[in-house]
Amino acid sequence: MTSAVLQNEETQYCFESINGSCYKTAWSSGLRITLYVVLSFLTILTLGGNLMVMISIAYFKQLHSPTNILLASLACADFCLGLTVLPFSSIRSVETCWYFGETFCRFHSSLEVTFCFSSIFHLCFISVDRYIAVTDPLIYPFKFTVPVSGMCIAVAWIFSLVFSFSVVFTGANEKGIQELVNVLSCVGSCQLLFNKTWVVVTSLLYLIPFFTTIALYSKIFAVAKRQARMIEMKSNNSQSSETYSDRVSRRERKAAKTIGIAVIAFVVFWSPYSIIVIIDAFFNFITPPLVFDILLWFTYSNSAVNPLIYSVFYPWFRKAMKVIVSCKMLRLDCSTMNLFSD
Repeated sequence: MTSAVLQNEETQYCFESINGSCYKTAWSSGLRITLYVVLSFLTILTLGGNLMVMISIAYFKQLHSPTNILLASLACADFCLGLTVLPFSSIRSVETCWYFGETFCRFHSSLEVTFCFSSIFHLCFISVDRYIAVTDPLIYPFKFTVPVSGMCIAVAWIFSLVFSFSVVFTGANEKGIQELVNVLSCVGSCQLLFNKTWVVVTSLLYLIPFFTTIALYSKIFAVAKRQARMIEMKSNNSQSSETYSDRVSRRERKAAKTIGIAVIAFVVFWSPYSIIVIIDAFFNFITPPLVFDILLWFTYSNSAVNPLIYSVFYPWFRKAMKVIVSCKMLRLDCSTMNLFSD
């Protein structure tokens, strides 16, 4: 009986005329088309959603705040992932072969690592921003300014690019495990392998900002809960309207909650892949390629999820999207419109 997955049982290779070519999994035509449709949809969703975030924050003057500038830069990292990494990863996943050469494989892998670190550093800086905003909302505008936000963005991008390309593109991540790399590699593969030293270094670079972010958000929600209780007690004991300080605190807490959800999403989507990478380095890369690929695409999905989170929890983002999609900004100057009004 013919398998529903394989077209036939005949062995196929990525490059039929080259010795040492990788084996190719011959998916059925229906499955290949389905995979291309699903992965293309995810890529388009990543590109479209993050482009909306970047255009909204760049165009509407009311959104030119330090937090939103960091969010726009985070969206830029996700957009670049969708533009430069996902299309080639889609072909690799469906065809189970890498057709673009070894040099471009290293470049592609370097970009993957760059956008990963850029995202976690952005989230860490955003958590610092939210911590200051919630704990000291009246002083916050003088502490975390747009220039400070710009410095954080520069650090996140420059460090991520320099580290990724100096380690991955040069092949430093494979030193000491060359024999294992030669055994696992074949013509038509593009698998990123880290030796134990570099997997420890990259894990620390991931875990330090990760736990910093978690610690800050734990404090943020503790302070937010205390502030909410104090405002409720004040409103119960007095008939006076909410003060300016109370309104500011409420707004900052709401923003912190939304970004906190984005942080939780990052943890959920990135943790399985990160754990597998660490396990592989210490157990001679035992993870089956299919499992590794599924976890990698689960991780990629995080880049498409962030704009969906903003659209659910940020009314201003929904309003901005309506203006952009309806092309009003092409006919009218909407840059000064109030996105925070009811």
